[in-house]
Amino acid sequence: MKSLQESPVQVIELSAESGKEFQKSKSPSFIEKIKLVGIPDRLELLSHKSIGFLEDIKSIGINRTMDDLERRKLSIFNQLNFFQLVTGLVVPISFFFGKHDFPVFAFFIASLPSCVSLLVLSLNFYYKYQAGMIAYFLLYPVVTSIVYMRGMNLGVDLFFILYGVLSVFFLQEISHMLFSVALSMVSYFILAIINKTYTYQLQTSNLFFYLFNQFTAIVFIFYGLYLIKKENTLYQVSILSANKTLQEKNNEIEIQKAEIEEKAKELVELNSLKNKLFSVIAHDLKLPMYALRNLFSQMQQQDIPLKEIKSMIPDVVNDLNYTTGLMENLLQWAKSQMQSGSVNPQPINTSTMIQDVINTLHLQATSKNINVKNRAKKMMVAFADPDMVQLILRNLISNAIKFTPQNGQITICADEQDSFISIAVEDTGIGITEDQIAKINDKLYYTTKGTSSEAGTGLGLMLCKEFIDKSGGQLHISSVPRKGSIFSFTLPKE
Repeated sequence: MKSLQESPVQVIELSAESGKEFQKSKSPSFIEKIKLVGIPDRLELLSHKSIGFLEDIKSIGINRTMDDLERRKLSIFNQLNFFQLVTGLVVPISFFFGKHDFPVFAFFIASLPSCVSLLVLSLNFYYKYQAGMIAYFLLYPVVTSIVYMRGMNLGVDLFFILYGVLSVFFLQEISHMLFSVALSMVSYFILAIINKTYTYQLQTSNLFFYLFNQFTAIVFIFYGLYLIKKENTLYQVSILSANKTLQEKNNEIEIQKAEIEEKAKELVELNSLKNKLFSVIAHDLKLPMYALRNLFSQMQQQDIPLKEIKSMIPDVVNDLNYTTGLMENLLQWAKSQMQSGSVNPQPINTSTMIQDVINTLHLQATSKNINVKNRAKKMMVAFADPDMVQLILRNLISNAIKFTPQNGQITICADEQDSFISIAVEDTGIGITEDQIAKINDKLYYTTKGTSSEAGTGLGLMLCKEFIDKSGGQLHISSVPRKGSIFSFTLPKE
């Protein structure tokens, strides 16, 4: 019974062990990976690991709150301290394990500069950046001086120059920078140039390591300068790129601002026009309706003679013509605003459309005994929006009738050119002034009464000018006061 209870535990233990073995076999270590691949792949793996390790060193202490320049400076600072840590241990370790008369105390003295780099990297790791800077530029010259003062000339005198050069770049306070440069230069002149008596000369003991230290100092000086120049260049490029992006954003904002101002101006104009149109609708549109209502009420309630009724009809017809034109213009204006200026061009037989508009306005012309001649008999095809062209023709011919006195004449002509068709409406009316022509060209609102006191809204010519522009044509006006006017416009051909 006891063995039966123990057996499941054993099975579980075996399963756990086998699971661990399976996990180990499933994810081999970095060393096992190197053993499993060839020499080229081993070199590539080592290269990737080295690059990743160096990136980890460069990113020590970097956080998201730092700006770009601070991150770049800290990255350079970490690299220099790491390489100084590694190279600073080469000579002490080689003498410690070699067959040389090198005291243990002297080994610790020679290792002090590397200890400073280790301290600086540790302070950076815990985000003590200012303490790391002070430790580097204060302790490094001091411990290097201690090495020389202990009677050891290890050939690291050029490092004093390195500390002075780096302090100019890394230290922000001028007083700190001047103190560090002075400390490094004074130590260099006193210990490396003036003092020539040392109990231990690495130059005579081991020329190779002496030259190695001298060469390392030179490399660090130029490598530090190279990193500083490189990071400054990259920082300047990033600033220029940011400035360019900011300038582009500013340009976009200026363009949007101009568009908003233009839209605001258009909105003010449209709002003003809307108010005028509502005024027209409230005043001018209801009057003909009241006149018709009163006429029919009188006809219903009173026995009005037929002759009197006929005498009223011309006034009613004029009111109806005005009301019909007003309604059509209002509808076209509202349609153009709601469709945001969309145009639907298609082939148009201009001579046929001119005749259709003349037939529509026949009663209005007959009431003033005005002769309307259509000289555009030849078939000419334009490419434009039919509704727009019809409104343009109706308003121009209706205005010509309105401002032409009794027994006058109106002539509509059409001429075909290479790329466009020109249509002209010529009348023998009262003409218009230069100021009025300027208002029409500027699409400004204005209205005057006709030769028979016909009312007007001023909306028709505004729509004509707007629709001609949208159709890709041009409006031309020429007039001689009291002799007549010519309104001509062009349309593109198919």
